[in-house]
Amino acid sequence: MRSLLISLCLSCNLFAHAAAIPGQPAPPFALTDQQGQKRANEQFIGKWLVLYFYPKADTPGCTEEAHSFRDDIDLLRTLSAEVVGVSTDSIADIQAFSKKHQLPFALLADPGGVVSARYDALLDLGVMKFAKRHTFLIDPQGRIVKRYTDVDTKTYAKTIINDLRAMTGKQ
Repeated sequence: MRSLLISLCLSCNLFAHAAAIPGQPAPPFALTDQQGQKRANEQFIGKWLVLYFYPKADTPGCTEEAHSFRDDIDLLRTLSAEVVGVSTDSIADIQAFSKKHQLPFALLADPGGVVSARYDALLDLGVMKFAKRHTFLIDPQGRIVKRYTDVDTKTYAKTIINDLRAMTGKQ
C-alpha cells in the first residue's frame, strides 16, 4: 500500500522538486548553450558550479545579475567555480544577450521550463513560463550545498564568492 501511494505521488509530481534542496544531488540537466553546444551537469563534476536561473534575458535585473557574474568571473574561477545561467528564453535570445553583454560563461536555453521546474525555479503562468531568480551552489561531487532565493542583483556574485571562500578555505 505504501509503495503504491509513493508511486501515485511521484506520478502526480508531488515530490518532483524534492531533489533541489541542499544536501541532495543536483537534478540532472542537459540543455543547449548560446554556442549551440549541449551542456550537462556531468561536465561540471570536479568543480564548484554556480547554477543560476534568471527570468528574462536583457531585462534590467537579469542584466545586472549577469554583469555581477561577468565582472567577478576570474575570482570565481580562482575558487574552482564555473557559472551557468538558465532561462526559459530561446537559444536566439540567449545568444544575443551573451554577445551584447560579453558574458564569458554558459547560458542555457530551457524554453519548455523542464529543468527550471526540476529545480523548483519555474514560475508557470499558464500561457507563459519564466525562471525564478534562484541560484544553486553545487559542490564538486554534484550535491547542492546552498540555495539562494533572495538576492541583490548588484552584489550577487560577491555573496557567492564569500560563501565559496568559507566552504573551501581559499581566499
